[in-house]
Formats: sequence, C-alpha cells, structure tokens
Amino acid sequence: MIVAGGTARFRGRLFPVSLGRGGISADKREGDGATPAGGLAITGCLYRADRIARPNDWAMPIGPRDLWSDDPAAAEYNRQVRAPYAFSHERLRRADPLYDLVLLTDWNWPEAVPGRGSAIFVHQWRRPRYPTEGCIAFRRDHLHWLAARVRCGTRLIVRQP
Repeated sequence: MIVAGGTARFRGRLFPVSLGRGGISADKREGDGATPAGGLAITGCLYRADRIARPNDWAMPIGPRDLWSDDPAAAEYNRQVRAPYAFSHERLRRADPLYDLVLLTDWNWPEAVPGRGSAIFVHQWRRPRYPTEGCIAFRRDHLHWLAARVRCGTRLIVRQP
C-alpha cells in the first residue's frame, strides 16, 4: 500500500486518507502529531467484538482493560498493555468508533526507542481529512475492505506527495 498526501493506493484502488496534524516527517518524535515517512509493515489487527464482526482470521478482540503505552519512560513503551497501568497510555476501547478496527504497524517496534513515537495505527477517520495524531485514518467502509484483504507483513509506504 502506498500512502502519499491524502491518498492511499492498494490493489489498484485509491482511497482518501487522513494523516497526522504534523504532516509527514522523516524525523518522527513522540507527540509531534506527524505521520512517519518511509516503510511500515502491518503487524496485527484489533477490533471491538461488541461492535463489529471479526474482520479477518488473525484479528484479536479489544478488551475493556486494553491500553497502549505511550510513555517513553516505561519499559512497555509502544506496546499493548492492560489496566491498571501507572504510566501514560491511550485506551484502545474507546467510546467513539475510531478504534473499532485497528491495524497495528511496526513503527518503532519491536525494540522501541524512547521518544521516537508510538502507536502509528491504521484506523477509522473522525471525519473526512480530519488530521490524526500521526496515524493513518480511512473512511469506515474502506478500512473494513482493507482489513479483509491485508495480511501481517503487508507493507505501507508513506511518502511526501
């Protein structure tokens, strides 16, 4: 999948996307709001089993205690963790639908460098072209279409338009 500017291309189809409020950056940092430039790989799929059907055979359900560590001081930085968790984190089970379906990427993983950025997910957009905190966001139906067709290891190439 190629992502450039506000468009992604996969299997001959074009999809509008939302990217980070900080643009595309070759020097991604925690909290900068940028989408990292370069190659990423899909490493997993999470979904809200109480809201949607399992999108593929390798998706894992998001539980009520599931979190993502975004604290560079934590040993679990840029990893999925469970509540209670004393360090800074993001809830994966949200009240809104943004994380009903999430494709995980290998950004700054598996050996996370503190401060290099965490949680570059592929998820549903808030509304068309509304910026993310650095993730790549799709329209809901497009995200579901992609999740049914990508596999672990599918490459995402993010580049400047």
